[in-house]
Amino acid sequence: MHTSVVDLPQGKVRGSATGSVHAFLGIPYAAAPLGAALFQAPGPAPTWDDERDATRFGPTAPQMGYPEPLRSILHNPIIDGPEFLNLNVWTPDPTASGLPVMVWIHGGAFRVGSSAVSVYNGHAFARDGVVLVSLNYRLGAIGFAALEGTPANRGILDQIAALEWVRDNIAAFGGDPAQVTLFGESAGAMSVATLLASPLATGLFQRAIIQSGNGSIASTLDDARLVAADFAGRLDTSPETAEISALLEAERNLVLDFTLRQDPARWGQSTLTASLGLMAFLPTIDDHVLTELPVDAIAAGAARDIPLIIGTTADEFRLYTAPAGLTLTPDSLADLLSARGLDPTVADTYAANRPNATPGDLLAAILTDWAFRVPATRLAEAATTAYVYEFAWPTTYLDLRACHAIEIAFVFDTLTAEGTAMMLGPHTPPQTLAAEIHHTWTDFAHGRIPWTPYETTTRPVMTFNTPRSQLISNPRSDELALWT
Repeated sequence: MHTSVVDLPQGKVRGSATGSVHAFLGIPYAAAPLGAALFQAPGPAPTWDDERDATRFGPTAPQMGYPEPLRSILHNPIIDGPEFLNLNVWTPDPTASGLPVMVWIHGGAFRVGSSAVSVYNGHAFARDGVVLVSLNYRLGAIGFAALEGTPANRGILDQIAALEWVRDNIAAFGGDPAQVTLFGESAGAMSVATLLASPLATGLFQRAIIQSGNGSIASTLDDARLVAADFAGRLDTSPETAEISALLEAERNLVLDFTLRQDPARWGQSTLTASLGLMAFLPTIDDHVLTELPVDAIAAGAARDIPLIIGTTADEFRLYTAPAGLTLTPDSLADLLSARGLDPTVADTYAANRPNATPGDLLAAILTDWAFRVPATRLAEAATTAYVYEFAWPTTYLDLRACHAIEIAFVFDTLTAEGTAMMLGPHTPPQTLAAEIHHTWTDFAHGRIPWTPYETTTRPVMTFNTPRSQLISNPRSDELALWT
């Protein structure tokens, strides 16, 4: 390993080089949001006189981390420090020019996560000719509480600031700012959908990939104000003067209340009570960053020139049900479905297709479609050009199968990275499948068509699995028809 230096308008950054890949970590793309700035739009990026060390990940956004059992499954390092609005760059050659760029937005329900997760290491992308950028953004109440006197969607404004930094600086790392593919998973994928719809992000990326996202979720401003007022009421002082620890504790207690007690009079009645995972903090329709639901904006022509890969895993919701050891009876399954506003009779079709499934298995399959597959389908139908996939390879570990987030290590080709075994188990999963999906993503970044575009007659879906992946028309069409 040796060092590598890039000269930016902010100052020089010294990264590390391993083989042919150069990594520059923890570069601030906006000012450290200190004091009252914690709840304001991102400020200008700092400058420095001396050479800046960029060989280690920078601080991560303030957060409490995952609760159990997710804490034991999802690797999530937390690094303290004020300059958490930072990003990382991996490049095959800082002296090159015109290389395609991919920008990764991490998930975590808009409350957890960072670009320092080992599975998100960009080495393989740079190895294969792509400049990979990953970024941090403000999370939870700090990033998304719609407090009076503060801009809404601060976490999305951070993402836009990072994309503007990429536009202005990525050429110094060999990248082409006119060849940017934006991609993310879960809340990161919802962020991609939001940015596709946002007028503030126009022109900042040319292709997009949505992994297990949803374009049908955003809070109304009125609902977001209700949640923000409750959050502020849990503090002994104003949010702007409260300690970070107090902010996180108030957020944790609010989220616990929000999840356990959905009270329409208290929390609002529109998008929040039906939102994915009952998230208290998420993008808000504020008529500035976001003017309508992303799926509606995209259907109306937003991002019409941006080709899109979009898909899900086959068993998304097992991440939330299997580790908890959920045991249900047919009656309790019906009650849970009714509580989410779903017709319990949908379980009949799912049960007929899965003769050996338990009620818990059926709940996971139904909620997978409700929260992920159906919204992804609607987003694909709204887009001008979309390529739809399903990641179907199942791990046997913890009976997670092809659960939410399982595809990420395959996409990044990081199957042996620290923390991967927490989800995939002790046995190495198929490297051939990682090579296939990883190269599909890099080919897309180069502008190559991945497979047959989606259309509503044959509904082609590329299904990634072993022993081979295949393009399937109308998979599980009877189940999908229940939602249309």
